[in-house]
Amino acid sequence: MTRDFQAKRRVQFAETDLAGVLHFSNYYRYMEELEHAFWRSLGLAVMIREGDRLISWPRVATSCEYFGPAYFEDELDLGLTVLHVGMRSIAFEIEFQRAGERLALGRATAVCCATRDGSFEPVAIPDHVRAKLPVRASTDDDQRCKES
Repeated sequence: MTRDFQAKRRVQFAETDLAGVLHFSNYYRYMEELEHAFWRSLGLAVMIREGDRLISWPRVATSCEYFGPAYFEDELDLGLTVLHVGMRSIAFEIEFQRAGERLALGRATAVCCATRDGSFEPVAIPDHVRAKLPVRASTDDDQRCKES
């Protein structure tokens, strides 16, 4: 599958455990960093001011499957693919590779929400945002990402 966004990331010493292995929690940090860079590549942000409301993307599901360790000083190739764009949600897949070897595969689903006074309300993805997102044909695998 073609990646919608790619970046490189070097594993830092502070991100590893005593064995020099990238700590599992940092895969989630990398996923979030890549997602934010993806939004910026579209000329958008993860938080968008629209009048008196703020549009943001809280996660409602995340996962990460690990296939092999990443080590201190490894240069990782990170690839983000938009799997599904619903009326109010978007699902991403993030692949972690080192020299072509898959190390991990993460997934995240986020819901477009308007925030006012600290409360979240799911809203339709604004047209100007939707217009910049890649379009994917729906498959049976996308069923778990779809909204009811």
